[in-house]
Amino acid sequence: MVTIYDIAKKTGYSAPTVSKALNGTGKLNAKTRDNIILAAKTMGYEPNIAAKTLSTKKSNLIGVIYEDSQMMEGFEHPLFGGVLNKFREEVEKAGYDIIFLSRSFSLPYLSHARLRNVDGVIFINPNEDDTALLAEIAEEGIPCISTNDFIPGVCTVLTDNEKAGYDGTNYLISHGHTKIAFLSGPISKISPAAYERYKGYLRCLTEHKLPVNPNLFEESKMWDIQSGYDSFETLFKRTNDFTAIFAADDMLAFGILRYAKEHRISIPKRFSLIGFDDDRVAKFCNPRLTTFRQNREEIASLAAETLLFCMAGIPAPDIIRVPATLIERDSVQQL
Repeated sequence: MVTIYDIAKKTGYSAPTVSKALNGTGKLNAKTRDNIILAAKTMGYEPNIAAKTLSTKKSNLIGVIYEDSQMMEGFEHPLFGGVLNKFREEVEKAGYDIIFLSRSFSLPYLSHARLRNVDGVIFINPNEDDTALLAEIAEEGIPCISTNDFIPGVCTVLTDNEKAGYDGTNYLISHGHTKIAFLSGPISKISPAAYERYKGYLRCLTEHKLPVNPNLFEESKMWDIQSGYDSFETLFKRTNDFTAIFAADDMLAFGILRYAKEHRISIPKRFSLIGFDDDRVAKFCNPRLTTFRQNREEIASLAAETLLFCMAGIPAPDIIRVPATLIERDSVQQL
């Protein structure tokens, strides 16, 4: 292994000068720094990260906690997969790498974070049962950020779900629909998406002086296609007195589309349909799905920026909201 002493011998500079050049510290002139860096590259020098961690007490690692017990899409989820990709891109620009802190690892999250000596942690779609374990990390003083979920003591960057719920319902009303059903994902204490979207739906109905019919609400067990199929079947058998339905995410909407196809129900002729997330399949299904696109790039960029600020000792707000965009396609018709 090439060391700074080998580079010093090769270039004629002292070892401390070589160290300053490689670490970007000290007041060296550009020619000296360039000569040393060029020699290091030529000789195949690789920095000793472990030694650097011990000396600076920084690992330049950010822990990622990503779970998927309810979405069942893994890294292919249209929001969370995109958030992770963009987040990694942003923190790498700042000199950090990411490492996963797995739920299935033999250590609790906090112990795993200590073992890896992470400088910060991002929570992306964690399990609700792990809330207390996640809060322990923040309580330990490790800077944390969350996307989508509320963890005590941690800033959350997420979509303005209530406004999107309002806007989607308003869009249906503007197309002449007054009997609108709502198919919700599981209502969670830490993950507000389903409830907030439903809350926006209710507020819009109330403002338009439309009746709120509890029979037109159904909560799915999970966020996947089968749950959408099953919960819609329950709803449809209970009442079919509606002309439109707002599904809290695209997977649930795809479940509705599958049920409709199997039972020869025409969408949007029988009822209009709006989803949420703009899954990559949404523009290819039949009919093409009208849905909301969450701004995953903005969420990830804000999460990265805010976490880096926290790591520098700058306090963060409790919540940062990012607007969603309605994508109009073919699944909503004018009455």
